[in-house]
Amino acid sequence: MNLNLKNKKAMICGGSAGIGEAAAQELASLGATITLVARNEEKLQATLKTLATQDGQQHEYIVADFTNPQLLKEKVTAATQNKNFHILLNNTGGPKGGPIFSADTSEFIKAFSMHLECNQILVQAVVPGMKTDNYGRIINVISTSVKQPIDGLGVSNTIRGAVASWSKTMANELGQFGITVNNVLPGFTATDRLASILSNAAKRFDGSEEKAEAFMKSVVPARRFAQPEEVANAIAFLASPAAGYINGINLPVDGGRTKSL
Repeated sequence: MNLNLKNKKAMICGGSAGIGEAAAQELASLGATITLVARNEEKLQATLKTLATQDGQQHEYIVADFTNPQLLKEKVTAATQNKNFHILLNNTGGPKGGPIFSADTSEFIKAFSMHLECNQILVQAVVPGMKTDNYGRIINVISTSVKQPIDGLGVSNTIRGAVASWSKTMANELGQFGITVNNVLPGFTATDRLASILSNAAKRFDGSEEKAEAFMKSVVPARRFAQPEEVANAIAFLASPAAGYINGINLPVDGGRTKSL
């Protein structure tokens, strides 16, 4: 099975922490040259030092905030002027939790911009190079909510579903160019995002995060939360030559929690 990513260049969004950081480390270990994208330069510099360089890679980073799509566009466009990227990981922190009925319309607009608008900007920047090299892997980290909406994440459920439909449409259009577009759907994963979800869920358990955590683990057949590295393994496979005929799918990495097929 060919998992070799030597001479492949990967742009990893949200690459300074959590799933994005774990994915960058895994892809680098397979030979890819990494460009991290995140808003905190100090964290980016720290992550850069953890990336493998066994194949002579020279990793880089871009400081960009997804709340500013125009600046993101300028920076990513500049990065692609003299470099073709072969792998794009779209990975952005989710909207804040809460019931959908009480969400202000501005929350939907902000989330749509951070997720779908920024994804579109990134894809339009990297796809020409992917076409030239006849190799492209666009992987979107979304959520199991695209298969089964999650209580208390109204805005997120809505926007994640939009990104999944966008992704499937893109997969249909780009497949002929050797470019695949797939979604990875993490379940409960031990990241900063999970801490936020636990805090919100605790409201239903008399403010006890311990009870909320126990309940959340009880609905997962594996009876535990995922580690970021476990999600990164799925991302790395989809990014590899071995996954060249896998296109347009939603891949849950959730310990079996999602009840739909």
